[in-house]
Parts: sequence; structure tokens; C-alpha cells
Amino acid sequence: MEKELFDYVAERADILEVSGASTQVTKDAATAWKAAVAADPAAADEATAAFLDILEGRPTTIDGVIAFAEGPAAQMFGEEAAAKMLEEQKARKEAGAKWCSCEACTAASELLAKFGRAEL
Repeated sequence: MEKELFDYVAERADILEVSGASTQVTKDAATAWKAAVAADPAAADEATAAFLDILEGRPTTIDGVIAFAEGPAAQMFGEEAAAKMLEEQKARKEAGAKWCSCEACTAASELLAKFGRAEL
């Protein structure tokens, strides 16, 4: 794997490993990728493919974020915050956004797109 591509994956793995928005499965996958490439840099392509396999289906779609804002967000964050979230996400969707904009979903969707597994 070329250094520039490796660095791209590594930067996003760092985000996914520590983000409060990442699930434990995603955090574990990022940690596993980092351990695999540290143990054998020649295995970067294989480790990256395994990492991407786990990430597929993990980023929340914009429709999923909108559904969250319309439902449980009000109980979790309050009516005002949920309404603001809903307005922002609907505007993002109108502008063409396909994915949640949190740091974890952004990193995961960027990785998937870089390897042709998702569209941004």
C-alpha cells in the first residue's frame, strides 16, 4: 500500500478508535487494523480489507439521522435540540448529504468511499 493511502487509512483509524460516536465494534476494528499493520506492514492491504468489511453498513445514513432526530433525540437531548438537529439534517439531505456528519460516521464513510465501497 502506498504511503499516502496508508496514512489516509491510519488517520481515520485513529479517529474511529477513540471517537465517542464509534461503537465498540468499530473501535475494536480500528485497534485491530493498527495492531495488524504494526506487526506486519506488508499485510496492510489485507488488514485494510478486513477493516473495511467491518465498517460496511456502520455509518449512519442521513435518513437514519433524520429518523433519530424525529424520534429518540427529543428524549435524549430535549425538544429544542432535537428540532435543531432535524432542521440541520434535513438541510444537509437537501444539499446531497448521504451520511451522518459525526466524526465517526464521517471517517468511516470516507474510508469506504476511498476504496469504492460507498458513495459520499
